[in-house]
Amino acid sequence: MNHPDVIRHMPLADGNWTEKSVIDWVAGKDSQWTMNGYGPWAIRIDGVFAGWGGFQKEADGADFALVLLPKFWGYGAALFRSMLGRRAELNIGSVSILLPPSRLRLRGLARLGFVPDGELEYEARRFLKFRLR
Repeated sequence: MNHPDVIRHMPLADGNWTEKSVIDWVAGKDSQWTMNGYGPWAIRIDGVFAGWGGFQKEADGADFALVLLPKFWGYGAALFRSMLGRRAELNIGSVSILLPPSRLRLRGLARLGFVPDGELEYEARRFLKFRLR
């Protein structure tokens, strides 16, 4: 979460993560598993930490996020499909994703089945919302 290429399109990240802020963040993400029965996973590829991703409960379904270190960016679609394959097992209905307007390459979303679903503001930042068909 401190890597400049990772946080470039993450307007809520400030790049000033400390050991304590990481511990608090992980505890918050882990608590989602207890509260909702699902949440994000740490992702390891060939035994190496590659990033994190998964589902977070929202009022109208689950939001999906995937954050990978640049070395692993080519794995995104396969990871998404793998995680989405667990949707029924996790009792997740509708899935959305939020992206900042700075993300210009969006054709891959359509290939994964996402369609535009409006915009929203979160912590005074604008996001584009996409929903899985």
